[in-house]
Amino acid sequence: MSGRSVLVTGAYGLLGGWLVKALLEGRAGVTVLRRDDAARSALSRMGLEAAVNVVHGDICADGLIARALAEYEVDTVFHLAAQTLVPIANRSPISTFETNIRGTWLLLEACREHGAERVIVASSDKAYGPHRELPYREGHALQPLYPYDVSKAATDLLARSYWHTWRLPVAVTRFANLYGGGDTNSSRLVPEAVAAALAGRSPVVRSDGSPERD
Repeated sequence: MSGRSVLVTGAYGLLGGWLVKALLEGRAGVTVLRRDDAARSALSRMGLEAAVNVVHGDICADGLIARALAEYEVDTVFHLAAQTLVPIANRSPISTFETNIRGTWLLLEACREHGAERVIVASSDKAYGPHRELPYREGHALQPLYPYDVSKAATDLLARSYWHTWRLPVAVTRFANLYGGGDTNSSRLVPEAVAAALAGRSPVVRSDGSPERD
């Protein structure tokens, strides 16, 4: 990625912070989008903000992404920004749809108009929905049922549409559960279990132990 000018949305999340670190180590120029105060984020705690261009604002703000792409002459985009918490999506589906769906098409349209050379969009394994045949394969149909799951399937399909219609060079990843250093979100299993172990408590198992991830 040496010499590339890269925009990372969702840079203040767990994956985003580590991605920015790797990009900087690869000598890319990095621009990030920042909406809220994020003092506890991996990016902030690693002291990386001084090494990146920070654009303040919401991904759904009119013209924000287009301005960032033009101002910093971005050629590569990693779109990680999303409302990722299932309980919040169930309580507040509209705000989840706004961020995850509208935010994605605004970004893709800005990339199309700007002529971005590479776009990577983060979807989720939740986009597959329930299937009789497991494990999921990449060719499985997307048939989600619930708000968060539907929002990620829409993200996936929007990206596919921009490739097939305008040949926007976009790739989609479908993540399962992410974990790693610097994750302070105690609503997730791994940081909650680590915090419990450090405090001398038994971790709480949230299922019967039968689900598997490969």
